[in-house]
Amino acid sequence: MAALLLSLGVALLVGLSAPGVSLEQSLAQASAGLRRHSASGKFVIVEIDAHSIAAIDRWPWPRRNYAVAINRLEQAGAASVALDVDLSARSNPVDDAALAAALARTRIPVVLPTFAQQSGAGRAGWTDSLPIAGLREHASLAAVSILPDVDGMVRRAPVGTVTAGVPRPSLSAALAGLAAGSANVDFAIDYAIEPETIPRISFIDLRNGRFDPRRVAGRHVVIGATAIEMGDRYAVPGYGVIPGVVIQALAAETLRDGLPRESGWPVPLVVGLLGAAVILRLRDGRWLAAAAAILPLGLFGAAVLVKALLNWSLQIVPGLVVLVTVSTLAVAARGWAARQQRRTQDAATGLPNRFALCGRTGPADSAGVVVARFAAYDKLVAALGDRATADLVCRVQERIALVVGSVPVYRVEDRTLAWTATDEPALLATLRTLRTIMLPPVEVSGRRIDVSLSYGFAWRRIAESTNHLLGRSLLAADQALARGAPWHGDDTLADEVLAQELSLLGELDEAIAAGEIELVYQPKLALATDRIASVEALVRWNHRTRGRLGPDVFVPLAERSDRIAGLTLHVLGRAIADLAAWQAQGLELSVAVNISAKLVDAPDFCAVVQGLVQASAVPPGRLIFEVTESAAMTDVAAAAAALESFRRLGIAISIDDYGTGQSTLSYLRQLPVDELKLDRRFVQNAHRNRDDAILVQSTVSLAHELGIKVVAEGVEEAECLAFLRAVGCDMAQGYAISRPVPAASIVGFQQERIASAA
Repeated sequence: MAALLLSLGVALLVGLSAPGVSLEQSLAQASAGLRRHSASGKFVIVEIDAHSIAAIDRWPWPRRNYAVAINRLEQAGAASVALDVDLSARSNPVDDAALAAALARTRIPVVLPTFAQQSGAGRAGWTDSLPIAGLREHASLAAVSILPDVDGMVRRAPVGTVTAGVPRPSLSAALAGLAAGSANVDFAIDYAIEPETIPRISFIDLRNGRFDPRRVAGRHVVIGATAIEMGDRYAVPGYGVIPGVVIQALAAETLRDGLPRESGWPVPLVVGLLGAAVILRLRDGRWLAAAAAILPLGLFGAAVLVKALLNWSLQIVPGLVVLVTVSTLAVAARGWAARQQRRTQDAATGLPNRFALCGRTGPADSAGVVVARFAAYDKLVAALGDRATADLVCRVQERIALVVGSVPVYRVEDRTLAWTATDEPALLATLRTLRTIMLPPVEVSGRRIDVSLSYGFAWRRIAESTNHLLGRSLLAADQALARGAPWHGDDTLADEVLAQELSLLGELDEAIAAGEIELVYQPKLALATDRIASVEALVRWNHRTRGRLGPDVFVPLAERSDRIAGLTLHVLGRAIADLAAWQAQGLELSVAVNISAKLVDAPDFCAVVQGLVQASAVPPGRLIFEVTESAAMTDVAAAAAALESFRRLGIAISIDDYGTGQSTLSYLRQLPVDELKLDRRFVQNAHRNRDDAILVQSTVSLAHELGIKVVAEGVEEAECLAFLRAVGCDMAQGYAISRPVPAASIVGFQQERIASAA
């Protein structure tokens, strides 16, 4: 209703204003353009053209010429004659008498012009000009005055006017037979009639009898000037500037079937309001767009048809304004709603998202928020792909929804679902039920997937925002995942952990600059030669107040905060420097550096790496980049392109944690891989567990077939090392060989190894 009232107000404002009038005139011109047609032929112009003026070489013409013209037209059978020529001043008495005699003698109606003109000579007002007395006795009088609009265009003509105190028809009304028309009433000239189709005869040809009488027989003839030098020309819509006599003929054509009917704007306005009501009831966006386009065009089309069929002009601007205003409001509202929906809806799954959760209002917001995090989410994406992973999330959401009932379930992150809760006892019962309901595999794309969820929850504090509450719930879920617990509730410890993480992030860049970040190296034993062939660079933080921090404390923080690039480049620079030092001491080793999934195809990182490698004196073949299996398989094409750029620098590529994801060797073959690192969970017990032994042995065999070396990590027992030698594994890494040691210890360690082997 508000939209209808607003549109009605706008329609009245526009319809009654100058812009509304201008728009109505433009629509009338467009309507005329669509209805273009030829003149009826009932009206003929005898034109005082350039040829006639040249033949009768004086102006004003002797009036006997008009007398001859009237006689010719009467003989040809014209129905009537109208003169659009000034006869208000006396001329040669002989000529005046000749014209008067012709008027008295003719049997056809003759119309002579009257017009108003400014008084001049400093006098205010207008003076009415009539034919001289001798001519008025045997002819009827009609007004020929043309008054353009303020923009200079002639759009309307009078039906009648008052001259010399007497109501008189206009020349066009007299020609059309509307002599009884009301004074001071005007009408719109129909410019759908094409001016060039009105029959014309040159005056000189008429006077000299060189014309076909059939062209005027039974027709109404108007005599007037068309020559440019006569100056009687006006601007009209659609045709530029045309002679006044042509405008008189067009006006007569308009009145041929009677005075055109003109309706005000109430009826079209009501139609517009009805159409607007229809638009407001539409819910489907496609139908709304169609109605918004079709209904205004339909109203305009109806106006064109009514004018063409019934000669009835409709003022449709207010109705159009109503339709356009309501359509604009409805489309804008629909667009706003769609934008809000996109903003509050997860694109991949269609589930409500974090914005929807944080923007919700209601009593439940005063309670708590629960989150469910997918364990090993990156591996699910690598195995299933984006579309199937989204389907998996939806299937899990459906199971959660079965348990939590009518409470909405949101996808607040790629790997996280969330919902609101009211009290802790009920929530704990819900979580126990969810553990049970999530035990069966989830079927997606014909595959049965085991899904593991970790739950975290937090209860709202006074004046706490939902966004902050959600953050505490997410942190609780991370703690549950780290501890191997099914769920965890937020407590003060969580705030302490969060404060610690934020503090560490703020200190990381400073620590790099201060040299607090150092490297240790864990050797890799070449099983064929029993020599150390390579080492893996491992980062440590010697914090000035917290002591020695392992990578599990700060590396994930650096990844989440997009600071991993700086840390990795620092590690790479130190590793290259240590390689150069070892090389100077005659020790030939390669060094493996771990590359985060976020950096695999990061253009800026790749460019800096290229600069570091090219600026060093170390052969790039001594460098190995270790990339996790999930990072390599998330987007194989992008990973392959990025890794190939490293290979072109001479850097070897190693796939870390192989076996923890869902990829196969044949699939990984799409990547430029030099080495596989078997994850410790398959290696540690391979010498005593038959299934693990089969997996290790088959992987080694197939990798060798593909020209890929295999490194087994997590080797902690001599028996495991012996098993790996037996199956042909290339290298081993673990505490059975060495713990991580400082760079300065690597040379001595290698020398001891050589000595013990001798």
